[in-house]
Amino acid sequence: MSHKYVGGCEHVRTWADHDPIDNHTCHCSVCKRVTGQPTTHVVFFKHGDLSAANEHNMNRQPFNSENPGGPLELCTCKTCGAPIMLDDKQHRIRVIVPNLMGYQSRGLEATYHAFYDPKTGVPKPNDGRPVYEGLRPEFAWPAGS
Repeated sequence: MSHKYVGGCEHVRTWADHDPIDNHTCHCSVCKRVTGQPTTHVVFFKHGDLSAANEHNMNRQPFNSENPGGPLELCTCKTCGAPIMLDDKQHRIRVIVPNLMGYQSRGLEATYHAFYDPKTGVPKPNDGRPVYEGLRPEFAWPAGS
């Protein structure tokens, strides 16, 4: 069966047939620390809209090592170590980073910059997309289960 968005690795496949609820370029320190990238293209799906085959083959660890009790877990493949997704223990969202989690960016382009902090000394992005100090103001967290 063909899916709209497909990623993961050869051992744990992920897919979604619904569009994401948020696409942004993240400037937060946690994403920088975890990915090693100066900014990270982040895509949020409603929890039930991103599925995974072979979830039993995923290791789960806190996404934010400075807040290990936080809601997000980084899921990696037990076999090859590839990052698969971020899973929300509250079942609100599942998150992918297209360039690290096997997804094509086409159709998942970031629409704004999130968590930009001018105190870091990094120049404010000027690519025409809105820049916010958090998530876009109209973003609403979906209900968890």
